[in-house]
Parts: sequence; C-alpha cells; structure tokens
Amino acid sequence: MDEILLPGHSPHHRWMRMALDEARVAESEDEVPVGAIVVAAGRVVAAAHNQREQLADPTAHAEMIALTQAAAALGSWRLEGCTLYVTLEPCPMCAGAILQARVPIVVWGAPDPKAGAVESLYRLFEDPRLNHRVDHVGRVMADDCGRILSDFFKRKRLKPG
Repeated sequence: MDEILLPGHSPHHRWMRMALDEARVAESEDEVPVGAIVVAAGRVVAAAHNQREQLADPTAHAEMIALTQAAAALGSWRLEGCTLYVTLEPCPMCAGAILQARVPIVVWGAPDPKAGAVESLYRLFEDPRLNHRVDHVGRVMADDCGRILSDFFKRKRLKPG
C-alpha cells in the first residue's frame, strides 16, 4: 500500500519520524538524542539510538549500533540494499562505518557543523579516493532533528553541578 503524503513531505519523512522516535528514547535515557534506523525492502531491519553513556563506549553512536543490528538481521556485513536514516549528519567514525558497510543511501536530518562528515566539515561519501560512494539526502526534517538536540543541550547547561 502506498503511503499518502502530505503537501511538502517526502517519502523520507515516514522513516525520519521513526528515527526521531529513537532520538527521543535516547533523550529519555539522558543520552545525546540521536536516532537511526535501517530500512531494507520497505521494512525496518534495525532501530537504535545513542548509548555512549549507558554502555561507556565512545563508539556507541546511533548509526554504529544500527549498522551492527542490520548486519545481524540480514546475515551480512554488506548492507547494499539498505537505506540508513539518522537524525544528525554522520561524524567521521560513522561515515567510515557506513562506507565500510557498503550502505548505498543515507538520509540525515540536522547538519553537524562541529563533526559532520557528509557536508559540514568533510565530504567522505563523495571522496573519489575511496572505493565506495554513498548517495545522501540531507536536512530532511532538519528543524525537528535539530530542535531535539538544541533543547537537550540547553537543559544540560541549565542543570546545576
């Protein structure tokens, strides 16, 4: 069944809303609110959010966890038929993992001027020196994706101690 789109919405909005739901879970766990999902053949095969604090793991970004889950669900590290949706522009670590996983398409929400490796600081997905390219669509629901982050950090700055 085809999704009915509201004016001004793209098919990506459906999946990005799910990634935002994951970001809200991260926020409720006092993690930086970033969420990611992996879609293959029109279904979600992985859903994750940041868990760096909870796991005491610097690599526990939403994208990294979602890639691991998707590989397990599909039985292959090659995620060639997948699309990754993430609420924040991937950092260099995550962009590298996305390239290694052979993900063909990434849809991201808010730009990351401090660590973005897709457009903001680097353009790893388009680097001709690498053996894989990733198509990407950026700034999908950027206001919503950015707002959850800015509100989170505002609250953090207001907390005493």
